[in-house]
Amino acid sequence: MKNRIFILAGCLCAAMGLSSCGSQGIEGRWTTPVPGMEGLKQGFELKKDGTAESINMATLQYRTWKKQDGKLILTGESIGNHVTIPFSDTLTIVSLDNGKLTLRKNHLTIEYSGIFKE
Repeated sequence: MKNRIFILAGCLCAAMGLSSCGSQGIEGRWTTPVPGMEGLKQGFELKKDGTAESINMATLQYRTWKKQDGKLILTGESIGNHVTIPFSDTLTIVSLDNGKLTLRKNHLTIEYSGIFKE
């Protein structure tokens, strides 16, 4: 169950990053603090070619992303207990501005900070 919560949190973060509310694009590295682990961050990288990679989440491996109708859609694999399960997660992009991405899924909202490449 804990792995599922971290996966959902990671997906929510990614979704928020794909919405462009302003001139900033969604591509880049998006991270948020790991709950209960001060100083550690987790998140995802959204690449221009539509591929995605997890940051500090060994059991949640992002593979692709797309932005559609104000949503961030992330796909990948959840890995645990000798079982790999493919997933697709749709997150609402609440805001994307000044290096901050906010994503929501149901009642969970997560804010990410971005690092961008030229």
